[in-house]
Amino acid sequence: MVNDRVRRISVLKVPVDIVAPEDLEEVVKAMYSDGKNHQIILLSTADLMRARRSGEFRTMVAGASLVIPISMPIIKTAKFLKRPVPVRYEPFEFIVRLLSILERWGKSAYMFGGSPKGLVQASKNIKATFPGLRVVGGHSARFPKTLHPKIVEAIRKSAPTLLLVGKGVPGSERWIPRNMKNFNSGIQLWCSDVFEVFAERRSRPSAALFSKGAEWLHYLPRRPWIALRLFMSLRLQTISLWYRLRRK
Repeated sequence: MVNDRVRRISVLKVPVDIVAPEDLEEVVKAMYSDGKNHQIILLSTADLMRARRSGEFRTMVAGASLVIPISMPIIKTAKFLKRPVPVRYEPFEFIVRLLSILERWGKSAYMFGGSPKGLVQASKNIKATFPGLRVVGGHSARFPKTLHPKIVEAIRKSAPTLLLVGKGVPGSERWIPRNMKNFNSGIQLWCSDVFEVFAERRSRPSAALFSKGAEWLHYLPRRPWIALRLFMSLRLQTISLWYRLRRK
């Protein structure tokens, strides 16, 4: 937890942070000003279920400085368990807010992940949208294994305020805690489609779908297996009911 503007609760024994939109700027400033490394996790329902099990993923979530819920079932579960209700953020909008804050204070960013062409276009669009943000480097997720140490060293030397990590990096979001020891300080965040969206090669769910918690319908034609998450939601409801009955 970063400071007193962040309230950390437990949802099915998984940490979830409550951050009001009006407090986000002060929370971000506190993170980049204290000389430490801070991972931000955008927590989906699938992530919450994975984090309930022991292992590296659970350790990563527990050790993150900020755990931001992005899925409606997490909010509903918190309500059902009579916990304080978190603020839910749309992932891309959260990243835009984050970049806007960093631009306002003249900070920097490094982009790592995605395809070579997608990353080039994403970097170009980010620079155009946030001209006050210093983009100090970038590398796609396509590289020989032997090049990985040089990429890590390049990130370390550029010392970005924000390391934005996307699809294709080894280990996905777990790449961040595995390599954090190599960096002196900064904010690190992973989001799967972030560079594809910035490059305008992928669309994102409409605000209407997101507000209803039905954003998964947007991805269904491209990822039909996502429909299986309905079973995961049912399992989440069953576990939540068991937790609530046990408390009575």
